Amino acid sequence: MTLTSVELAVGCNEASDLLPVLAPEVLAAHGARRAFWTVLDEGTVEQCLALLLERQDGIWTAHHAAFDAGVETGRTEDGEALARSGEWVYVIGSHFGSKGGPLRPKRAFFARFREADAGRPGAAGLQIVRNQFRLHRLVNDALAAADITPLPPGNRVRTRFIVETINRGTAREKTWATRLTPGDLPLNVEAAAFTPSGTLLLGLRFPVTEKGEPVLVEVAGVEGMFDDDSRTWPEVVRAYALTGVTPPGALVGFRALTAVGDGMYEAVVGSIDALGKGSVLLDDHPEGGDVTSRHIRFRLPTPDGGRQVAAELIADLAPFHNVEGLAVAGGQHVYVTDEDHRVAVWLS
Repeated sequence: MTLTSVELAVGCNEASDLLPVLAPEVLAAHGARRAFWTVLDEGTVEQCLALLLERQDGIWTAHHAAFDAGVETGRTEDGEALARSGEWVYVIGSHFGSKGGPLRPKRAFFARFREADAGRPGAAGLQIVRNQFRLHRLVNDALAAADITPLPPGNRVRTRFIVETINRGTAREKTWATRLTPGDLPLNVEAAAFTPSGTLLLGLRFPVTEKGEPVLVEVAGVEGMFDDDSRTWPEVVRAYALTGVTPPGALVGFRALTAVGDGMYEAVVGSIDALGKGSVLLDDHPEGGDVTSRHIRFRLPTPDGGRQVAAELIADLAPFHNVEGLAVAGGQHVYVTDEDHRVAVWLS
């Protein structure tokens, strides 16, 4: 596949995920013929939503969008994934921690905004729900009950990400500490897409299966978290393992995910963490580091089908190790890569 690139700057930040803009109000406000949402890597979620815009004259530019998070201002970090449901754009936190642990409750959040509001003057409203490791508990319980076998975390990962998180929460008398157990797996949510039935697929960068396969979790009831009067928490309805995409001897996790219609999904899979950045995850599992990005396609099985999902390769994105976002727009594949202090958009 031949790719052309456009380099942009958005406050010296790096970008995660891509989501095409559908609201005409947003396109008109910026004189754009097309645009994509991305979420930046440093700061709170209300500070880290940006637009990557192609103007009518074909020139690309970036715009740091303005949002008002109300009482939740300043209480989140590390937004990773974007997904659309009707008029709403959802932003999902990684639910992970720094490269050396522990897990951070500020990263366990869901947020959403009405896309059309971002095309009007002033800051758009951003609803944020911090789930205080409820999703961590739900996913761990679902994986324990599923007919797929996750890779057990190494001793350093378990100590730094799980045991230390429990100890810190207990010492600070946090109620969320009871939602973790010493045998848990740390979650790193990296990708998301809604299904036609309204459930949300979460692509995990970690954990992976014992065979090194990417894990996908299907969650129902996400919208119930945002009902202030009768808040309900989601449930995990299924967990899947993607087969046929892991090179021999490697570990592969999700990097990006998008729905392309007719029940099909396209995704980018690759390394479980970045090389050369002090990752405890790679200290314990080095076979998950030197893995290049791959663009794949798959279809979910029927509800009564199996949990092994066969995927096909669309493109080997080598030598890239760092593809963080994928969108399909007008028959063209668009990628964004994780670069130092800049945003690189790649067009097929």
